[in-house]
Order: sequence, then structure tokens, then C-alpha cells
Amino acid sequence: MLTHGRPRIADALQPTEPDGRRPYNWAVAAPGPSTVPARIHADRAGRSLAIEWADGHASTYDFAALRWLCPCAFCRGEAGLPGWLDTRPTLTPEQTSLVDIHLVGQYAVAPEWGDGHHTGYYTFGLLRDRCTCDECHARRVRQANESSASSSGTGASRTGHAGHAPTAGEPATTVTTMSKESGQ
Repeated sequence: MLTHGRPRIADALQPTEPDGRRPYNWAVAAPGPSTVPARIHADRAGRSLAIEWADGHASTYDFAALRWLCPCAFCRGEAGLPGWLDTRPTLTPEQTSLVDIHLVGQYAVAPEWGDGHHTGYYTFGLLRDRCTCDECHARRVRQANESSASSSGTGASRTGHAGHAPTAGEPATTVTTMSKESGQ
């Protein structure tokens, strides 16, 4: 998909088939060792969900981050309308308290939260893609930078708002990548 003549970063990060085509639904595409969980452990006291993947990688998600990741239509929006999480609400302890978690077929988990919310199906592809470890974070930053450099044609920083060239009277700004460690 192109946005204003440039590929979207999210599109560039989606996996491709060996022939270069994207699977119909990349989040539930044929599982490989990187998206097959070998063990899932919900630690309610520690407020974290740990997944050990078949390829040996381990991911840990704290409950608050997991709730912010909720992919359901209510939280993410649909039909062009923003979702509840787009309003940047302050999550209560009840909203980030895991009551139960269920497997959805062999492709996802569905957490049930203390406030009764239970409609988010977190696919294993999504969870692996959003792994919070330093190695995976660095990979996403590197891929985003490569995608940005290749779509701009020069590798230089883009200017203007939302990556567009500035218009007359609009000051040029530089888009930078936020560092996980520094928060800047």
C-alpha cells in the first residue's frame, strides 16, 4: 500500500512469502519456529506474560504493555474511526489485571482482563513481532530506518510533517527515531 507515493513502514515490516508476495493475513500466516510458542506462562503476581518460542527466543510482556497492544476493534478502532486506546486513556489497575487467558486455535491467545474486556485475539505473529526484548527492538528500529532510507531514495532524513516535504512557509523538521533506553 502506498501513502502519498511512499510505502508505509508497517507494510515494509510485514513478512513475505518466499516468492515475495505477502500472505493474505500475515499475522496468522503459516507458522514458522519464530511464531510457534513452546511454552506460555502468565505470572499474575509478577504481572507479566512470558512466551518461550520454538526457535529458542523468549519474550516477556508486562500486563500494562499487553493491554496497550490489544488488537480488538473497540481498542484499535474500525471503519476509519479511532479506537478507545487512541484516546490515550489512563489504564486502571483493574484494566491491566489479567484474570484468565485462553488459547484461540493454534494461532492466538485471548486474555480476559479485570474490567471484563476479553475480545482481543493476540496472534502469535503479532506477539512475536512486538517482542519487547532489546534484540527485537533494535531489529524493528533497523528495519524502519532501512525502509525510510530506501523509500526516500537518498537515505537522508525526511523533512516536514508526517514525512512530507515542507510547503511554503512551513519550517523543515527532522524526523528522528526514539531510543528505547533514553526515551528520547
